Amino acid sequence: MNVFDLAALRPRLPSPLEPVADERFARHGVRLLLKRDDLIHPDLPGNKWRKLAPNLRAAAGRPVLTFGGAYSNHLRATAAAGRLLGFPTVGVVRGDELAGKPLNASLTACAADGMRLHFVDRATYRRTSEPEVLAELLERIGEREGCWIVPEGGSNALAAQGCTELGRELRGRADVAAVACGTGGTLAGLAAGLGGGARALGFPVLKGGFLGERTSALQMEAFGGPAGDWSLDERFHFGGYARVPPALDAFARDFEARHGLPVERLYVAKMLYGLVALAGEGAFPPGTTVAAVITGRPQSAASR
Repeated sequence: MNVFDLAALRPRLPSPLEPVADERFARHGVRLLLKRDDLIHPDLPGNKWRKLAPNLRAAAGRPVLTFGGAYSNHLRATAAAGRLLGFPTVGVVRGDELAGKPLNASLTACAADGMRLHFVDRATYRRTSEPEVLAELLERIGEREGCWIVPEGGSNALAAQGCTELGRELRGRADVAAVACGTGGTLAGLAAGLGGGARALGFPVLKGGFLGERTSALQMEAFGGPAGDWSLDERFHFGGYARVPPALDAFARDFEARHGLPVERLYVAKMLYGLVALAGEGAFPPGTTVAAVITGRPQSAASR
């Protein structure tokens, strides 16, 4: 299979847009839709497909090197793409203390798909965007020449451009499009593709307040400046990345029972929780249609 022939993987595009009856929204005159990007592809679901596809075209079959934590959905998707399309992948994993320990389920899946894992200490990992640090790292792992580098979370200008199609698929169908955010690429492209009259709402899953600046920078790289109407609500990170306290897990279980949707906890649950809270606060005027972008699925719900 040629790496350019991404259509041969038969992605489900546009992804389904499903109305759901939820009294927590209906009592405020708000209509809720679920944008099922989790159904795009069994191994590259959600925003992973939209962000990776343009990068894989640019890589043109070269090895792809990328970055992530021990539970990174992005690493898993990149490894799966390498298996499906037949190109080598390298994953730089945050935390050298993990090198001597058994791999967790996420990294085991990466290794099974052929990804070569390289663990680095956290201080070095934070500096991999610096050219000198990156060059030294590439030299150390034998990938100095010929590899295509994709940043953590897959968010670069190409990824943001790829996510504009998500906005176009929702254009005219939602007043507000909500998405969970890790690195800002999906939000940057979603807002650009929505067009006038609609806004994108991002829910950061990490603490720190850095995502607004990062999203603006991505839009500058991808589109030459601000594109579309977007904002962030930073109240619903639940303590930071990979934090799933009992209250959030209980909310996710309840949402699953109400709507039959497997709810991914690290991203999707936080976004859905935020939307229910905002509806209760009266943040959406009566008559508003809100589309919640379901960017992924729990690992246990994956096809393999």
